[in-house]
Parts: sequence; structure tokens; C-alpha cells
Amino acid sequence: MRFMTTPDNASAVPDPSDSSAAHTGVAAQDWARASADPQYRAAVVDLLGALAYGELAAFERLAEDAKLAPTLADKAELAKMASAEFHHYEKLRDRLTEIGAEPTQAMEPFVAALDGFHKQTAPSDWLEGLVKAYVGDSIASDFYREVAARLDSDTRGLVLAVLDDTGHASFAVEKVRAAIDADPRVGGRLALWARRLMGEALSQSQRVVADRDALSTMLVGGVADGFDLAEVGKMFSRITEAHTKRMAALGLAA
Repeated sequence: MRFMTTPDNASAVPDPSDSSAAHTGVAAQDWARASADPQYRAAVVDLLGALAYGELAAFERLAEDAKLAPTLADKAELAKMASAEFHHYEKLRDRLTEIGAEPTQAMEPFVAALDGFHKQTAPSDWLEGLVKAYVGDSIASDFYREVAARLDSDTRGLVLAVLDDTGHASFAVEKVRAAIDADPRVGGRLALWARRLMGEALSQSQRVVADRDALSTMLVGGVADGFDLAEVGKMFSRITEAHTKRMAALGLAA
């Protein structure tokens, strides 16, 4: 899974870095204070482990996608993005080490779920790969941004930094829209592909949380001012709305 957003899509998901939003509870604390709670610390290690493996997998996938690129310029652009993803991975790996967690052990619980997602959504061509990176992975990014709003200030800052768009957003929109303009029939196929990605990405996010007690307790419970069930429903509604806007940016029907 790769993580990205773009200002062009006018995402409906709130920005947890917005200084106008008053942080309370754990979100108003720094890591040194918040990590005194062992449940919270375990949840953050899980979260950073999931993100770290996601970034490592993104690096690998973008390098593979570059092989499908129709031009040398496109290949070079994807290689640059892959490099940025690897730097994101390094930041997460270093932070896990810094807080006393072993990075490989932190990532291991998420390997099967993330590899399964990518196996089930392997693109058949260049355009499907671009749509997956723009639409599919942005859903995961939105999910983690929602979670970031409940994290301590130090962890929140790191999570938001590694969710930064590496440039794939505008690149994907430009290439996909050009392809649809050249052959409108492409739009129908890509719209179906994007709908499948939406379902798989949401299911994968829910599975990851359900499989990890610390994460699920943080999201739906008292740890880190967790969401109640009604808020969880609203969160997924915001993610779905943002997906619809991204589809429109690509020139596809949601």
C-alpha cells in the first residue's frame, strides 16, 4: 500500500495538522508523556510497523510499475517516486528503533495482509497501476490521517510527514485523463477497476485493525481518545466522499 494525498482532489478528510483544531487528551501530549501508557505504546508500534511495511512495499511496487512505463521519461518519474517512498520507510524504521522497537518485528504482523492486498489488486497494465497508486492507496492514506488526529504530537507529525504525496497524484491524473481523452472506452474499464480497489482497500484496512488488539483498542475504545462506533461510521463516510472526488479528478464515474 502506498500513501498519498493531493491538494487537487479537495479531500473531504480533515487535516489533523490544522492548528485551528484544538487537540485534547493524548493528542495534546508529546511521545514521552503519552508512551507511559503501555497500551498506547503498543498501538503506536503497530501503527508505525504497518506504515513502514506499506512504504517498503510501495517502493517495491513503484519500481515494478516503472517496467510498464511507455516512455523513458515516465520510467524516470516513477523511479524518483520510488526513491521518495524508500526515504519515508527509512524515517519510520529509524523512529521504531528510536523508541525501542525492532523494525522487522513491528512490520511482520502486516506483511501477509498487505501482500495479499497487492496480490489481489495487481494491475494488468500501466494505466491500472496509476489508478491504483492514486485511488487505491489514497484510501489508506485517508484512513491513517484520521488515526493521526488521535495520536501524540510527535507521532502525529511523523505520520503526516510520511503520508506526503511524492508527486504521483498530479502525474497519475495527467496520464489517465490523457488516455481517456485519446480513447473514451478506457474510462469504463478504469472506473470498474477503481471501484474494485475501493472495496479491497477498505476491507484491508478493517482487517489490519481487527487483527491487532492494540490498534483496535486505540481506535474504538478509551486509549488515545478512541472513536466510538458512530464516529467510525462517519470516518468511513468521509473516506468514501474523498474517493468520489478523486474519481472525478481522474475523469471517472465513482
